Amino acid sequence: MVKNIAFGAFLLISSLFLGQNTAMTGTEAKAFVTQVSSGTQQIKTLQSDFTQTKKMDFLDKNIVTYGKMSLKSPNMLSWKYTKPYQYSIVFKDNKIFINDQGKKSSVDAKSKTFEKINKLIVGSSNGKMFNDPEFTVTYFKNGNFNIAKFTPKSSQLLKYIKQIELYFPKNQSTVSQVNMLEASGDTTNIVFKNTKINAPIAASEFSL
Repeated sequence: MVKNIAFGAFLLISSLFLGQNTAMTGTEAKAFVTQVSSGTQQIKTLQSDFTQTKKMDFLDKNIVTYGKMSLKSPNMLSWKYTKPYQYSIVFKDNKIFINDQGKKSSVDAKSKTFEKINKLIVGSSNGKMFNDPEFTVTYFKNGNFNIAKFTPKSSQLLKYIKQIELYFPKNQSTVSQVNMLEASGDTTNIVFKNTKINAPIAASEFSL
């Protein structure tokens, strides 16, 4: 369950957009990376509500959950699901802290797939994800978004994830949508809204 929830919290592929996407030229990709890297340099905190939709082959209906994401530079990240159940994941001090409806636990995140995913999400707030050696990055665009697609290089990570996509609204430097295609064929889509940048975040957001 931890793997499904944690990966489901950050992952992505949405076939809805695939037919509309076109590859960026080298010049366009360079300009996009520069824009995002420059625009995120001053981000110290990031908060957003999210809606997560997970599609699994063996289920007739999609699983839709709601919650709040909080990020604090340099490496603190919190995902708190509020509907239809309560489930929280906090990445802090190279550990993953989990609260599953009152049942608390922790996992060492070093050298684990969780740590790599956490690093990518945190990197999306400071532009550093484009230089992550764990992924090959390709760039696309459509009428509404600039899109960075991350393909894992390691066979270990490919056992879980085939591709991760980050969607950036045109002329914006923060991610508004994340899609993931898992190795199993399941897909997860996360849409962020009500995003707040550099607003104070209570320490309790990163405690369970």
